[in-house]
Amino acid sequence: MSSAVESIDLRAAREALSASTPLVHCLTNTVVQTLTANALLAVGAAPAMVDAPQEAGEFAAVASAVLINVGTVHERTAEAMRLAARSAGAAGTPWVLDPVAVGGLTYRTQLAAELVELAPSVVRGNASEVMALAGAGAGGRGVDSTAGADDAAAAAAALASRTGGVVAVSGELDLLTDGRRTVRVGGGSLLLTRTTGAGCALGALVAAYVAATGDTLTGAVAAHAHVAMAAERAARTATGPGTFAAAWLDALDAVGPEDLAGADVRTA
Repeated sequence: MSSAVESIDLRAAREALSASTPLVHCLTNTVVQTLTANALLAVGAAPAMVDAPQEAGEFAAVASAVLINVGTVHERTAEAMRLAARSAGAAGTPWVLDPVAVGGLTYRTQLAAELVELAPSVVRGNASEVMALAGAGAGGRGVDSTAGADDAAAAAAALASRTGGVVAVSGELDLLTDGRRTVRVGGGSLLLTRTTGAGCALGALVAAYVAATGDTLTGAVAAHAHVAMAAERAARTATGPGTFAAAWLDALDAVGPEDLAGADVRTA
């Protein structure tokens, strides 16, 4: 086992999240706000959906972490995202950028390019989104990736070196890198891909874990492992996407420190 994995203590990460109840400020996709809030509550964090430009910057400065998800962006929320990202940076608040469908649509691609220059703590997306944001691809098919996580490995490492943070690429094996170390997280279920907002909720959990642990790579890995482990548990009892979504929230709540310590986390 390499030092990259040895330094990631998932048991301690889960304990830290439960003990600290981080307040996560979510500027996110309107389709997924309820699921995102419920997922944060299930793991022991506190959600807030503050997306007015008049309040976003002020709230980002006092939140434990910020999620910026460009899934259903428009002029008003775009300005709130800019203000929140600048405020989080000035306050030293960790923030996560989820570049939903970047590369396929000009407006959101330009906005995400602006935001990435503000140095997000974590960029979390699928392979096509990460490659497009790094200037190494044209994007996927809407919110769906047309590339695998391994295809985005070089782009992710380059982007992480540029931002000084972590880049997380979702896939059959999630790939996470800080530009020097690369970690993969296995597990999960295909039913996650049939649950609206599961990936968006993952971005919020990344923000929560990074705030709780104070370590960007550890927090990002812990969030991915938690989501994957909960999905595996939920899939055992689900009869389809509807029952899976409910079972997944229950499983997010049930995964404890000892459980998370046994997650499928490996080096590149």
